[in-house]
Amino acid sequence: MTFKQLVADQKTYFNTLVTRDIQWRKTQLRQIKKMVQENEQRFLDVLSEDLGKPSLESWMTEVSYVAGDVDHVIKRLNKWSKKRRVSTPIVAQPGRSYIHPEPLGSVLIIGAWNYPVQLVLAPLVAAISAGNCAIIKPSELAPATSALLASLVPQYLDSNAISVVEGAVDETTALLALPFDHIMYTGNGQVARIIMAAAAKNLTPVTLELGGKSPVFVDRSADINISAQRIAWGKWLNAGQTCIAPDYVMVEHSLLPAFITALKKQLQTMFGTNPKVSKSYGRIVNQRHCERIASYLTSGDIVHGGDIDIDERYISPTIVVDPDLDSPLMTEEIFGAILPIITVQNFEAAKATVVTRDKPLAAYLFTRDKTQEQQWLNEISSGSLCVNDVIMFNAVPDLPFGGVGPSGMGQYSGKAGFDNFSHLKSVLKRPFLKDLPVRFAPFTALKFKLLKLIRHL
Repeated sequence: MTFKQLVADQKTYFNTLVTRDIQWRKTQLRQIKKMVQENEQRFLDVLSEDLGKPSLESWMTEVSYVAGDVDHVIKRLNKWSKKRRVSTPIVAQPGRSYIHPEPLGSVLIIGAWNYPVQLVLAPLVAAISAGNCAIIKPSELAPATSALLASLVPQYLDSNAISVVEGAVDETTALLALPFDHIMYTGNGQVARIIMAAAAKNLTPVTLELGGKSPVFVDRSADINISAQRIAWGKWLNAGQTCIAPDYVMVEHSLLPAFITALKKQLQTMFGTNPKVSKSYGRIVNQRHCERIASYLTSGDIVHGGDIDIDERYISPTIVVDPDLDSPLMTEEIFGAILPIITVQNFEAAKATVVTRDKPLAAYLFTRDKTQEQQWLNEISSGSLCVNDVIMFNAVPDLPFGGVGPSGMGQYSGKAGFDNFSHLKSVLKRPFLKDLPVRFAPFTALKFKLLKLIRHL
């Protein structure tokens, strides 16, 4: 079957109204949960094969995440899908106004390789919750995971409504030429521009979940040991291949020695003296990305790590102090196991460093200073913000997830995901009662006065 025919068949099935039924949606969602739970070990195995992910990490960030997402959505789906009443002004009285959520149709979900289960199935949960058909395109850079999804999805989900397409550039290009009702892509900005250009030809709306250089500032008032522990966890989770991982840390000069000491201690506690043999530390997705990340180690002082094995796709947890701010390490998203630490004069200098760069997907602040916290919130534009921790906002399903500016557009997770894949149709219903004549021609001076009076009631 051609991709064109696949999309056409989905649109035909969508028009049967089957997917609009709330019970159908809940059944498909329960089947997603059943799929990941019944095949838990198989998912853990392919994630280890593709990314060297530790089983606990894979379970926590991929398998369990998807199952929890399903539970959260099912519990609230009836409420989200109901009409949402809004007030009706006097000029439209008598009448009732409300918003009616309706599904968009057939959507394309293009997943990413760094979380190749979560970043396909979590958007699919949102798309199905809104009543859509979907084609999911897993990343070819995580081939074992892609193959498992292609095998399992038809066994568990309604194949008339949900399909998997495997492949790389050619397959993705062919899909993008088709008239989907929505496209969601998770990845980098360069590919996102290609997707937007392709979508524009069919006037297809897009959701883009990208990335960027998520900054961290650690203030002198922060608990250094707790801060270091949380930053180390978030940075080297999935060997640094997380879009909302801390990309660089800023500290004042006087805090640098204590912070580096605390960070090294946490790394040794988490991964031992030789992270290469640690069962808690993953691998870079492929040799090409390993070489890319290694090439960043040309600026700044390496104060920890720096061990590289391209053949094994291994880069040890690495800390670099004060690289050139114009170097690739500080101008490109690292998406790997290197953490730059930048010394700054004060909080104001840290803010200035952030606001002169592209808006990040996340911004992090460690402080007890409420004034600084409020300034960081009000003056730093970012997709999400976390105070005294990293990444954990993603564990709150009612918080929308998405970027701003170069870090993305559109949001999902929880109700935001339902709304993202819905058309929120505006509806006004009026009875057959005689209208006041002021609304209709002929327009007189008296009617003008009466309309102005009514407008201000």
